[in-house]
Amino acid sequence: MGLFGWLLQRPRALSEMTRAELRRQELLLEKERQRLMGRVGDLARKKQEVFERGAKEKTPEVRRALAQEFDLFTTEQLMVARQLNVRSKEAITVGRLRMLRENADRAKATGGKLGLVGARDLLALEKLIETDAVTAEMYQERLDTMLRAGTEQGDSGLTAAGRHVMEVWEQVDAGVLSDAARAFDEADRRVRQEKAAEGA
Repeated sequence: MGLFGWLLQRPRALSEMTRAELRRQELLLEKERQRLMGRVGDLARKKQEVFERGAKEKTPEVRRALAQEFDLFTTEQLMVARQLNVRSKEAITVGRLRMLRENADRAKATGGKLGLVGARDLLALEKLIETDAVTAEMYQERLDTMLRAGTEQGDSGLTAAGRHVMEVWEQVDAGVLSDAARAFDEADRRVRQEKAAEGA
């Protein structure tokens, strides 16, 4: 494809996208995130299997080969995790921008005003997305802060509620909550309480 064809097919900037286009981008990014999460989980399982085989193996040569295999899986897992971190931050950005666009459309319909993220903000976000040291959680907090500053009504996203879900998962990991249905109900209850407290 020539340069002219590439320019014509180049995706539009996020700030220029409609709600429907942002939603499509959000779905594509979510699909990619799910694929990457599956790959990270798959690699973790393979590493576990290799480690268990190596623990039982007595032959030094075979053990050395398994150690190399474990190392390769770890390297790939780190590379995929880096991609997952970037896709997570991109998905958060597109999701938040879509919500802002919806709020802006509602505000226009009612005659109100609602500030949107500008081109300078998007450049700052792009740098944060590309920085590996910035995790998806850190990025979400910074993005929420930026969006609160640019809107009349702050959108805190799922930061507090998300922490409650993480706490429930930690209880599941620790064996405090062993029943999956009960753990889900507990997470749902806490998130609903948090949302009710925010609305009060």
